Amino acid sequence: MLGNLKPLEIVLILLVIILLFGAKKLPDMARSLGKSARILKSEAKAMKKDDEAPVADTQTAESAPAAPKTIQAAPGDVTSARPVSEPNHTTQG
Repeated sequence: MLGNLKPLEIVLILLVIILLFGAKKLPDMARSLGKSARILKSEAKAMKKDDEAPVADTQTAESAPAAPKTIQAAPGDVTSARPVSEPNHTTQG
């Protein structure tokens, strides 16, 4: 279909696009389209990589005990870091 377009028709289409969206927004639109394409490509690779993972690796991961998750405190404040499953025993009063 694009092979049937003549140079004058392509110029007219580009002119209409510039008039509709404005010359200032076109680079931003192209940049976001590129970012979206990169994200889609990386996610597709990750999905393909997950599908190719051997079954033996998943069985060993399930049998290993999971380490407790912790909530990270602010830098320098080690008193408020605690495991997620442990209830918070602070009193307010």
